[in-house]
Amino acid sequence: MDTYIFRRQIHRLPGKVIHHVPLPEPQVVEGHGARAQIGAVCKELGYKQVLLVTDQTLHKLGYEQKILQSLEEAGVGCTLFADINSEPNIALIDAGRNIAMECQAECVIALGGGSVMDTCKMIAAGVKLPRLKTKALLLKFLAVPGKTLPMITVPSTAGTGAEVTVGAVVTNARGTKGSTVLVGLDVTHVILDSELTIHAPQVVTAACGMDALSHVVEGTVSDVTVDVEDAYRSLEGVKLILQHLPIVIREPENIESRLAMCRAAMYGGNAINTQLAGYVHAFAHSIGAKYHIPHGQAITLMMLPVLEYQKETCLRKYALMARYCGLADAHTEDRMAAERFLQAVKDLIATCGLDTLPLPVKESDYEELTRMVAKDSINYSAPMTFSEEDIVRVLERVSEELKI
Repeated sequence: MDTYIFRRQIHRLPGKVIHHVPLPEPQVVEGHGARAQIGAVCKELGYKQVLLVTDQTLHKLGYEQKILQSLEEAGVGCTLFADINSEPNIALIDAGRNIAMECQAECVIALGGGSVMDTCKMIAAGVKLPRLKTKALLLKFLAVPGKTLPMITVPSTAGTGAEVTVGAVVTNARGTKGSTVLVGLDVTHVILDSELTIHAPQVVTAACGMDALSHVVEGTVSDVTVDVEDAYRSLEGVKLILQHLPIVIREPENIESRLAMCRAAMYGGNAINTQLAGYVHAFAHSIGAKYHIPHGQAITLMMLPVLEYQKETCLRKYALMARYCGLADAHTEDRMAAERFLQAVKDLIATCGLDTLPLPVKESDYEELTRMVAKDSINYSAPMTFSEEDIVRVLERVSEELKI
């Protein structure tokens, strides 16, 4: 049964709900090698003992060593948990939570991508709720009295924005992914360190950049009212990515552009917190789960088809982004400005070498995918509500484009 009427009636509800969730207001430290300042930050905050969490890949590369050295020089004790080798699950959170309590950590330092960030969020919450088993923490909204354990986040990619988002995606005991919004998440500092992203493979840089772009674009066009500062951050994120992602593709060691991409990704995280996402994510989550496509690639595959399909509804906001990014001026008619914005996104995808990605969507899967997209979209306040027919048309459009 098509849930279109129900989804249309409640489509503004998620945006209203999220505005009642207190958001972190971290200090931002940025620079090439900026993670070496963490020891001084912890000393200033008066921490005696911290937990540093990272994944096995970064640990093998030794990326945590500058942090450990800075903590030692500052006289701050540190316990290292470097066992993250998958997306967050109950076993990983249990292990990290137990270590944090055993070492009496006063802060969790998260070094890594989205999986590390989300694992640490749940560890920081679980320490403050010691009587609850980890599986009991996996609620739609988890309220932590008096805030979570403080966190310092150090993203190793410029994409997810998870360093500031209040959500965490965790796989439960049944093997099903679910999202938890942490009410009271306490991220005190975000460390943007271009040194962590500078050696990333081009395909990773590109996919992460497109993920970040989807966050700020969907934030800008969402049907959520935000203040001037949050609206500015999303627009600025779009501008930074269109300007700097091509540069880091051509010049991987361009520090200025790497830092700009880190900043844009953080703005994307802010957009998720304040403006939510939209149908690009609803489609990407669905085809990603169905066909096991990496998130950044799924986002790239679905971005233009969705943006083009909702063009008439979003014409004014597409034009706004075009003008803000210097693609059009005040005298350019909205439709022309919107077309220039869409062309800029298309050109960026080609520049990143992501315009030939395969999408194995089968017509026989349309019915299942339609249900998945419709269900996922309930979490957002998108600018328009897609009916089941709309969803199928987008899937058909993608399939036709790939045949050409």
